[in-house]
Amino acid sequence: MPVVESSITVPVPPDVAFAVSQTVAPVRYRWDPFVRRQYLMDGAARPGKGVRTFTRSRHGLSMVSEYVSFAPPTNVGMKMVRGPWFFEMFAGGWRFAPAPGEPGHTVATWRYSFRCRPAWLRPIADRIGVWLLTRDIEKRISGYARGCTDPVVLASL
Repeated sequence: MPVVESSITVPVPPDVAFAVSQTVAPVRYRWDPFVRRQYLMDGAARPGKGVRTFTRSRHGLSMVSEYVSFAPPTNVGMKMVRGPWFFEMFAGGWRFAPAPGEPGHTVATWRYSFRCRPAWLRPIADRIGVWLLTRDIEKRISGYARGCTDPVVLASL
């Protein structure tokens, strides 16, 4: 199963880094270039284990995901419940740890794992998926780092 991962050090402590990663619209739109529309489903007021989220990407693709773990300020994980036809499985996780030797900073690591379908196309589709998701995760984590220094984002926490 392919895995795509990216890490970045941000100039905020882990609790703030975690909180920025969990912002919702409209604040999230300030930093997340991947998301065109996103909202919590089923009347949820905030992210948490078992909460479902609708996301429409800048590519126009939609996904319903569910939080499978939510442990502030260290990690969060989600899995796709419903999404683009070409994903048989998609999951994401985010970890936040104090940056070694940099007080008040955090190493944020984002990781996606996925499996494409149909199975006969997987050898090619997985490679394309790694290429596309690597580009997206890099843009997204860079936007996240900007969000960690954006006064509007930080004031919303």
